[in-house]
Amino acid sequence: MGALTMPESPRLPPEAFSKGLFRLGFNAMGTRCEILYAASSVEHADPFRRDALAWVRRFEARYTRFREDSLIGRINAAAGKDAVEIDEEDARLFDLCETLHFHTEGLFDPTTLPLSLLWDFKADKPRIPEEADIQAARGKVNWKKVQRDGGSIRLPEEGMGLDFGGFGKEYAVDRVAELAQQHGLENALIDFGGDVRALGHPPDSPVWRIGVEDPRQPGKARFLLGLSNHAVATSGNYLRFFEHEGKRYGHLLDHRTGYPASNACLSATVTCRSCLESGVLATCALLDGADDGLARLERFFGAEGCIRTDSGIKWTKRFNEQLIDDQKD
Repeated sequence: MGALTMPESPRLPPEAFSKGLFRLGFNAMGTRCEILYAASSVEHADPFRRDALAWVRRFEARYTRFREDSLIGRINAAAGKDAVEIDEEDARLFDLCETLHFHTEGLFDPTTLPLSLLWDFKADKPRIPEEADIQAARGKVNWKKVQRDGGSIRLPEEGMGLDFGGFGKEYAVDRVAELAQQHGLENALIDFGGDVRALGHPPDSPVWRIGVEDPRQPGKARFLLGLSNHAVATSGNYLRFFEHEGKRYGHLLDHRTGYPASNACLSATVTCRSCLESGVLATCALLDGADDGLARLERFFGAEGCIRTDSGIKWTKRFNEQLIDDQKD
């Protein structure tokens, strides 16, 4: 999660209202965030704008691992030592971690920071870690080791670490969608770096039209989805990677092996009831590989998706029902 850049204007300018929609854009959590929402006036739109920006600012400051004074920074610094007090919002997040860890059979695990630090894809010259170091880092990854006692949490071993980078944006999308509803906004599109939640519909259509990127042509849409009161997220291994001795190493790490995912999947796109579920399932599907990944999606109630490999696209039985009509062929 990166730094939040607040808009310069203290209020939405009148020109922000176009075709029945207000547009709010800002940078947060290391990505570009945009919100489109229908409101009757600036006076109706502005309270949500203020609350949404304030909530995202607080969320990022509290849960980024890149600040020593954040909750996650303090928990990681105390690994192997003391428990850290948490509040109700924190407990809600950790409850979600527990639920998602269970439903993904352990594949989702927010304690993978030791592996992420070892495989530093942001380095100028990424390298392949030593096998002994990989296995040592793997030994620090296990959500079941995390100790929770009422209003506190503790990492029992030195070197353990939490990282919400794999699901924080998706959770934030859902919370901002809840905030919009609390403000009486029924039609909105929340897009945080491609993790999207669609509420209602735009003024001129029964669905929001959402492009899904082509991994072979980044920046261009492979097809369009039409969504209402649904979410979509894509996990990809085609933008952040390095090559060593002819082998490609993508940034998506599999804590079961300690190495980057090595299957032929380029990306996985999942639609579901919430953005959090969509994002976690997309990542798990990408780690599973095409066949096992699709089987996982078919087992999860309300989820549909597609997985793109070197040889083509495979999708769940009803995924094509969400494609814009002129894209289905």
